[in-house]
Amino acid sequence: MIETPNIVYILADDLGYGDLGCYGQKHFETPNIDRMAAEGMRFTQHYSGSTVCAPSRCALMTGLHTGHTAVRDNEGPYGAMPLGPSDVTVAEVLKQAGYSTAVIGKWDMAGPDAEGIPNHHGFDYSFGFLHSSHAHNHYPDYLWRNGQKVVLEGNRNGRGDQYSHDLFTEEALEYIERERDRPFFLYLAYTLPHAELTVPEDSQNSYLGKFPEKPFEQKQQWSPGVYNTQETPKAAFAGMISRLDRDVGRLLAKLEGLGLDRDTLVIFTSDNGPHREGGADPYFFNGSGPLRGIKRDLYEGGIRIPLIARWPGRIEADTTSNHVSAFWDILPTCAELAGTDAPEEIDGLSMVPSLLGRPDEQEKHASLYWEFQEKQAVRMGDWKGVRPEGEEGALELYDLKNDVGEQEDLSGHHPEITARIKEILEASHDVPRRSP
Repeated sequence: MIETPNIVYILADDLGYGDLGCYGQKHFETPNIDRMAAEGMRFTQHYSGSTVCAPSRCALMTGLHTGHTAVRDNEGPYGAMPLGPSDVTVAEVLKQAGYSTAVIGKWDMAGPDAEGIPNHHGFDYSFGFLHSSHAHNHYPDYLWRNGQKVVLEGNRNGRGDQYSHDLFTEEALEYIERERDRPFFLYLAYTLPHAELTVPEDSQNSYLGKFPEKPFEQKQQWSPGVYNTQETPKAAFAGMISRLDRDVGRLLAKLEGLGLDRDTLVIFTSDNGPHREGGADPYFFNGSGPLRGIKRDLYEGGIRIPLIARWPGRIEADTTSNHVSAFWDILPTCAELAGTDAPEEIDGLSMVPSLLGRPDEQEKHASLYWEFQEKQAVRMGDWKGVRPEGEEGALELYDLKNDVGEQEDLSGHHPEITARIKEILEASHDVPRRSP
């Protein structure tokens, strides 16, 4: 019998597989997230929903891979298409099971007047950015609370006094305090270390002078989504991750202080691989670790991400799982933990057996599928097929067990495996099951 836990799902934005100390980062430290791994389980083969933000988050919310989701890229009137009225989210599933539900941070699947706002999709409370075209700067003029605009006094042209990440942390701490006496689901979708490289001085100053810097120059007149000049982009990037790590520690301390840590599953992960916008240099920081590619690639570096799960007393401390899983597994996992049913027509499988140390009971995927614009990829066992140029391009084949960096294309050596992956590619793409 599973005790119904609170669930806190923390999503970083554009944090790579190699951007944490517990996954090999050497340039800066992440002690609080590393502590999560030491006190919980670290997954080595977990995948995002896509290689960019909006479709990745749609897969997370709906339990569908990008061959079936309504949102498949970042194109749309507000940076992506919105969720539609028939899209069932993990929040709706948990709300029906009696959970209080909140999303704080970056939603990325709605415009201000769209059906896709989170309060129409199972969330009792929402605060943050609604769409990606608004979420590239960390000192926005306004945010949205339950569909209503909240003006941030003093912020203008991407500069100011109210750093959005800090506001998200304070909102999250208040939400946990407010809902402490009932089961809650908090989807905390941070925007660090995405996009414009800027962070308050108390997080950046310790890194000044530590890295060779190439200043990033603003290229055009400022508007939302245009990045301001940054003289020390590497120090800013490291400072952003340090601030993210600091606030994960604050959240863990809050749960412990309220006596909720043993009643709460905390998951930390990222929406896709590392980026190189606004002066970011993922290659200097080895943001993809041993993996090939970055954000917008369907090679491993674009979609394989860190995942850490902590639930004291239920998840064994300092453990590692090599279970192959993806964002669309989160909905059925949460449903099982809440003692309720997931929608029938989803692509995900519950990860509860892996989380609770019963790997022999874990149902495994026959394959995982991604598409982004014209690109496609499939993982089948230890084999990975990639069409980096779309349907008309050649299919590359990699043996991830022996070549995690995807350096040797074996498609010409294993025609039968290549043919099978082509069949999966063709069968996995469909018109959206739920239209926006």
